[in-house]
Amino acid sequence: MQNSDRLRERLSQVLDPELGASIVELGMVGEIAVSDRRAVVHVSLTTVGCPLRAQIERDVKEAVLSLDEIDTVDLVMGVLDAPAKAALMRRARSIAQRSAPSTSIPTHTPVLMIASGKGGVGKSSITANLAVAIAETGRCVGVLDADIWGFSLSRLLGIHGDVEATGGKMQPLERRVGTGSIKLLSMGLLADEDQALLWRGLMVQKAVAQFIEDADWSGIDYLLIDTPPGTGDIAMTLARLLPQMGQLVVTTPTIAAQRVAARAADFARKSNIRVLGVIENMSGFTCRCGERHNFFGEGGGRSLSEELNVPLLAEIELNAAIAEGGDHGEPAVLAESDSGVLHRLAQRILDDVAPPFGAIGCSARMLDAITKAVASGTQSS
Repeated sequence: MQNSDRLRERLSQVLDPELGASIVELGMVGEIAVSDRRAVVHVSLTTVGCPLRAQIERDVKEAVLSLDEIDTVDLVMGVLDAPAKAALMRRARSIAQRSAPSTSIPTHTPVLMIASGKGGVGKSSITANLAVAIAETGRCVGVLDADIWGFSLSRLLGIHGDVEATGGKMQPLERRVGTGSIKLLSMGLLADEDQALLWRGLMVQKAVAQFIEDADWSGIDYLLIDTPPGTGDIAMTLARLLPQMGQLVVTTPTIAAQRVAARAADFARKSNIRVLGVIENMSGFTCRCGERHNFFGEGGGRSLSEELNVPLLAEIELNAAIAEGGDHGEPAVLAESDSGVLHRLAQRILDDVAPPFGAIGCSARMLDAITKAVASGTQSS
């Protein structure tokens, strides 16, 4: 297979963030040329000022550079003309008809897995505080505790009660946060907190699939997924069920944590999951006297972000309030100022990493038109 053909095949795995379909299948990828380990790729957007341009550019570059035979890539960005837009609409309508989503998660909802290769780096605490910070902006944030054996988010978020089913779908438990809300599903809501789950891989995979396919996630603006350590059954199940998912990699400054986190990112890219950024947790401690202590070293997060060619989204210092808040179900971000590191992390997600659907507009009207057309076709039939 020619390099250009291999590259086009790889780009077919890049999805339009709004339409949830391959940019190749939608006709957005034009001429491709590969020479001397350098690729030139032409990509056309639906409008000149598409707010998702940066995300599409990042995804395309990451896909191109995943091929061993290519070292550099030049993107030539353009805009679809009227006939091409009409063709895109027809393709999108056809895709929507034959590939109806098997979950209640809105197709435009950003799905973020918080991951690392090892335990003890603070993935669950970051998930809980990030969910609260986003909810405080008035959004509904779904939280899936996919750490089936090591569930903790029910306690961290202070959400307790019995999960009920309506219309055959599990109903996540909800907590109001400011003008927004959090909807949680976790084994912590279904099992005793002190109870060990003696489940093998297939049983765990089935539980994760049920949390996704057999739950009512309608109406959420974001879905955050707390994942267990490693790159095993649960991570592979999530990658299969949620192809639109992106990954936030959590590490501590230590070299050991950094190298294990790099394996988690490698798994994501091999599974066609976008690596969106790195979060460094336990990033030193500043005492009252003003002196900083780097108990776990320094620079691991920045080094990892540079290695992966993704942004370093936050450096979160050791803070007793995070542990104390988690123990009592009142995440530390609730008492943090708007300029605090956790709020800044949430705003970075909202502004750049995974903008909410309401803030984007290049394909939104087309998506609505496609949905209405599909519904109309279903009713007439």
